[in-house]
Amino acid sequence: MAKENRAELQGKVLRLADLVAYQDGTVASRMIINKPSGSITLFSFDEDEGLSEHTAPYDATVTILDGECEVWVAGETFQMKEGETIIFPANVPHALSAITRFKMSLTMIRE
Repeated sequence: MAKENRAELQGKVLRLADLVAYQDGTVASRMIINKPSGSITLFSFDEDEGLSEHTAPYDATVTILDGECEVWVAGETFQMKEGETIIFPANVPHALSAITRFKMSLTMIRE
């Protein structure tokens, strides 16, 4: 999303789950904030989609906005649903997979 379009969201009441649509057979994303200190990106995952195990150099929080998923952090598995949040520590392996279609907010803190 272009910087100008993100600015259109400022100063308004938003329902984050409504800002990213489901797309059949894939993962969709929409960045709503992108600053040197961090970013907020919304994702939608179709059923059976996910992100393979990886690490990131920054701490991150994931909040489930709709649906259910399974999350792995440092070898531990968690079932998550709407309204729940998990923190991914920097440099720790993590992954996630859709149980049902689901949407999430990813907040990355870069400092």
